[in-house]
Formats: sequence, C-alpha cells, structure tokens
Amino acid sequence: MTSTDPSRLTTVSALFADDWVAALRRCCDEEQLDSFLRRAGLNAKDGQLTHRVTLDQIVRLYQIAAIETGDEMMGLWSRPIRARALQHLLTTVREASSPPSALHRFSTFWNLLLDDFQFELAPAGQDLSLRLVPQGDQEVQRFGHMLILKLAHGLLSWIAGYEMPVQSVDFAFERPEFSEDYAAIFPAPVRFAAQFSGIVFSPEEFRTPVPRSDADLKAFLDRAPRDWLFTGYHQHSQSRRVRDFLFQTQWTKSHLTDAALALNVTPRTLMRRLDAEDTTFQAIKDGLRRDLAISALQSGTKSIEEISQDVGFSSAANFHRAFQRWTGAPPSAYRISKL
Repeated sequence: MTSTDPSRLTTVSALFADDWVAALRRCCDEEQLDSFLRRAGLNAKDGQLTHRVTLDQIVRLYQIAAIETGDEMMGLWSRPIRARALQHLLTTVREASSPPSALHRFSTFWNLLLDDFQFELAPAGQDLSLRLVPQGDQEVQRFGHMLILKLAHGLLSWIAGYEMPVQSVDFAFERPEFSEDYAAIFPAPVRFAAQFSGIVFSPEEFRTPVPRSDADLKAFLDRAPRDWLFTGYHQHSQSRRVRDFLFQTQWTKSHLTDAALALNVTPRTLMRRLDAEDTTFQAIKDGLRRDLAISALQSGTKSIEEISQDVGFSSAANFHRAFQRWTGAPPSAYRISKL
C-alpha cells in the first residue's frame, strides 16, 4: 500500500494530549505555552487542543518544551527533572546485565528524583511488576503515569533489541473517555481504577541485552520520545495487529475474514478478542482511514477530493461527513493546522 512507517500515522485524541498541556502550565506561562503548541503544529483554543494529535506533533512538542522549560518531564511531576537526566538514565540502564537488572536501575534512578511517587519492583506471580506507589495523598497525573511507564517499556525494548512483550498495564485513575488511545501506546491489555499504576513483564520473555554504543544512545536521545513512546506494533494487542495487517494490504477491500486468516484465528475468535479490547474490525478500519486522511491533509499535496477517494469514499461529501464524525472537525481544519 505504502512504504510509510505505520507508527508515524498514529494519532491520539486531543483530550489524551490535553493532560500533558495542563501539566505544562506548571512550568511556563500562557504566552510560552501558546508558542510551544504553535511551533509543534498543534491547534488550540483557549489553551485546549482542538484536533487529534500525530506522533510527529508529540515528538516536536516534547523536544521544544523539554529544552525551553528546563524540565525533561515538563511539569508532569512535582519536582522538575533537570536537563541531561534522560541521558544519565540511558547510560545507567545500558550497563545492566539483564532486563530485571535494567528495571532495578530504572526504578532506583527515578526514586532519587521523584518526591510524590516511588517505584517498587516486585514479583507478580510468575511475572515482574514495576509499579508507582504514591508518597502521601498525591494527585495522579494521567499523562505523567502513562509516559513514565512507557519509558520503562521503551528502555527495556531498547536494550533488548526488540519490542519487549508486556503482560498488562494498570492505571490508578478511572477509565477516561479517551481510553482507546492507550491501545496505541501499550502492547498489552490496559486496565483502569487500579490501586497503583504499574506495568507487568514476564521473565520468560527476557533475553540477553544488546550492547548499546554511545552512538546508539545519542540517536535514542535525539529522537526522544519517538523511540520509546511508539516502540513498534508486531507484538501489540490484537487490535494493533489487525491495523498493521490492514496497513500492509489492500485494506479498502479487506474484510474481517481476511484479517482472521492472516492472524491464523477464526473470524469468531478474532471478533471475540477485539470485543475484549472494546473495539471492532470496522472501528479499526475507520481509525486507519482517519489517520491516513489526517496525514494526507497535513502534507498538503492532494486535494480533499483525491484524499476522499484514496481512503475509500465514493464522494467528497461522504468523506466530509465521516471525517466530521471521526474527529469533530471538517477536513479543512486539519489542512489549516499545517500552517
């Protein structure tokens, strides 16, 4: 279909990223915040995002805000995380002799920096759980908990040389209305309203770490947070595997039976597994169409009529209606957001 990296097409809802924008207000004023959002190519009204957010926009906002606020976690924790902290973390973790050792180094590092939460690394049956334990009556910052748990997964995957499988992810907050966005981040079932936020790995999946050079470390830092936030999709949840299948095929003509055959399961089993992830084959297909359309609109190289045909609509009018339903905004708003 296309040679584009499928992870670059992924978008998350404005509400998902608004948690991060709210945290940024702790370390910059409104004028600075407006500048950050504008330079990252993000649309906002009265300090709140109005459009779905792409991976490239997340990366740009992180790289702008982490430098200019002097806080590499950009207001997500009560204490600022000073410049070069991530570099020191990578230097520490890459010396680990095993993934459990890397997780121990990860938790020890952050426990020196965080005041409001502390990491605990403990057995969870046959698995290994890394969880955040509050130190007092602390408010849970949803984006902060997501980002730091994903950083643990991203670093473990980095030293392993492949996307480390995850057994489960828990968050100590109620299920938000944008809960489906977490499926784009974590390759595992995500649960909410847990006692603690945490991520669970299986030691059976661990391999000997890959030696990482100074050049590898620099590349990881230069691309941050791209290489840890979206680590890959081949080991992802069933819904992400279906999306990846659709991306690699003539997806406009693909049906659930085609995906089931490719994933070596029966259509009924695939439907059941997708239902367990609170989604459907059609919802996944529409999500891919939406993200392909957003990417094309922001590139500015095709007309809306052409884009509507590319994503499988018989008319631009039908595409307009569907796009409005998917995003809450007309296609033209996303083309404008490129300016």
